[in-house]
Amino acid sequence: MLASTTNSCVVSRKQSASVMACPALTSKIAAPSSKLSMHSSFSAKKVSHSEKSSVTAQATISKPVKSPQLISDEPAWSALKKHVDEINKTHLKDLMKDDARVDSLIKESNGIYFDYSRQRVTPKTIKLLLDLAEAANLRGKIDAMFNGVHINSTEDRSVLHVATRARRDQKIVADGVDVVPEVWQVLDKIQSFSEKIRNGEWKGVTGKKLRKVVAIGIGGSFLGPLFVHTALSTDSSCIEKAKGRELRFLANVDPIDVATSLVDLDPEETLVVVVSKTFTTAETMLNARTVRSWLVSKLGEKAVAKHMVAVSTNLKLVKEFGIDPENAFGFWDWVGGRYSVCSAVGILPLALQYGFDVAKEFLEGANSMDDHFKTAPFSENLPVLLGLLSVWNVSFLGYAAKAILPYCQALAKFAPHIQQVDMESNGKGVAIDGTPLPFEAGEMDFGEPGTNGQHSFYQLIHQGRTIPCDFIGFKKSQQPVYIKDEKVANHDELMSNFFAQPDALAYGKTPAELRAEKVKEDLVSHKTFLGNKPSVSLLLPVCSPYSVGQLLSLYEHRVAVQGFIWGINSFDQWGVELGKVLATKVRRVLAGKRKLDPESVGEKKDPNQMNLQNEGFNRSTARLMSWYLASDLDSKSSHRNRQGICSMFSSNGISNVDTSARDAMKAGAMLREGGEEHGPLQWLAGNKTAAATAEAPAGIKEQLRM
Repeated sequence: MLASTTNSCVVSRKQSASVMACPALTSKIAAPSSKLSMHSSFSAKKVSHSEKSSVTAQATISKPVKSPQLISDEPAWSALKKHVDEINKTHLKDLMKDDARVDSLIKESNGIYFDYSRQRVTPKTIKLLLDLAEAANLRGKIDAMFNGVHINSTEDRSVLHVATRARRDQKIVADGVDVVPEVWQVLDKIQSFSEKIRNGEWKGVTGKKLRKVVAIGIGGSFLGPLFVHTALSTDSSCIEKAKGRELRFLANVDPIDVATSLVDLDPEETLVVVVSKTFTTAETMLNARTVRSWLVSKLGEKAVAKHMVAVSTNLKLVKEFGIDPENAFGFWDWVGGRYSVCSAVGILPLALQYGFDVAKEFLEGANSMDDHFKTAPFSENLPVLLGLLSVWNVSFLGYAAKAILPYCQALAKFAPHIQQVDMESNGKGVAIDGTPLPFEAGEMDFGEPGTNGQHSFYQLIHQGRTIPCDFIGFKKSQQPVYIKDEKVANHDELMSNFFAQPDALAYGKTPAELRAEKVKEDLVSHKTFLGNKPSVSLLLPVCSPYSVGQLLSLYEHRVAVQGFIWGINSFDQWGVELGKVLATKVRRVLAGKRKLDPESVGEKKDPNQMNLQNEGFNRSTARLMSWYLASDLDSKSSHRNRQGICSMFSSNGISNVDTSARDAMKAGAMLREGGEEHGPLQWLAGNKTAAATAEAPAGIKEQLRM
């Protein structure tokens, strides 16, 4: 159980920055004086003195704080730098011969088997990493996060995504307010609404049940929910609960994504969930207006109130859009977008598709890992160990990337989600106080389910660069298959590779072994595997809603641990802002240069006459934009269909004749996109009822749904 709190933990931006950066300071801010209740389904050994959670502290800082010290200035960091020389004299094939070492590097918690014996570490390495965690005051920083301290100092916010999956009996305080009742108020509302949709009590404007859901969002409002949905969509019990229903996601502002999201959908049976905290996210709101126009063109203006709901806190803009504010599901500024899948952002679409009980099981899995992270001693703490190993690999051994390799097709979207969680969180070059980092931080994440990845990028992993790997497997398949006369079941074939690949990476194959096998001498160097490539193995019972929640929380906290050690802010994302600001200027210029008169569509323009350098663009960008704006009548690929997508909205008064520049920008590039005569976008646009009643031309459906 999380710490019960009765007092406010409010820290100013400057103070919280110092808390996060200064190892000696965070111990002054921890949980209020109420005792911690340590009930957890995870077994935990006795916590050492250095690992004990602080249980008494001041809620504010009364004394001036000294300048924070970079973690790289700590003796513990220097000790690890020196230790690298010792590790470089070892090889994993030799380290793996030490049974005592192997046994000490295997942990089991709540059904998760975690083996990191194939990391380039010894027991001494682990001790030094734990010393580093103490030097960075990792325990104090974890406590600060759970206690609502404003550890996101650049935005002056708490970081409490853990509260979105808290149990009803937990108490988590932010700015003096217990937020758990608010969380459950939203969850209860989701349960009530989703049940009305699923049982048909809530119907569309024509009286039909709403069986199809399109969730519109981008970034964390898309990748996280998509990952969980993909993971659950092949679970047999979830399949049964989702029978007759369909969940789609629309994220990219590319009109192709709109087309693929709407193809074959009957608007009479479609519910749209618009996910935008501020209801101003450019891509999301353009897509929302586009889909709104699709609904209205077929069902009339009244359809908006019955067929569209929102996940947002900006009720004013929600109402102006036409959505009843009563049908808006809120979340909070202490939930970052990439950490929001357990809020209404993910739970609403998941509950609509699978029922609230499935969504709740997913939340319970995440909550169990939160408890483990909060209470387990660091030597047994899975997120802490994963995070420390990543710090070791990145900052000391110089391995800049990580491969996430789930041997389960259901986790096909796991790596893309963690890619955002990790790289958007820890892709920083300065400490939390703005000091440039004198060491490498952050890692590049990528991945693909096995065995697909083996036939893609494993060549580089085995014989090229050293890329630490996370192998994730399950004891049982969601869809077991047993074929008579086959030597092994399909899942055993899959898992044979799961067990073999880590050893192949660790041990490699020497020239002597190849020569003993009579390999031709001119091929020996080509077939040599150096080995000594680090990996971890995670083995879980089955890919269920509960275990998916565990995995999500495990990797979220792994990322937090890395940031806490490096002394950076893992919860802001200023790096995404500059490109968006520049795009605003580009958007304005494109709108001005476009000729919206339908008679001029397809008119050939001279790129050299557009003078975009006078608009403030450098010559390279000006020429590139000019080439984009110019139309070549002789190019089939750029031929414009004058009717275009506009006919899709003609009944809404948005046509290719009377569209103003302002409305055109609202309706988006879709209004002006052309294509080949029978391209999928034009087919969808030119047939008002096609998506609901007609069959697409041959090959178009397949093209759209790929």
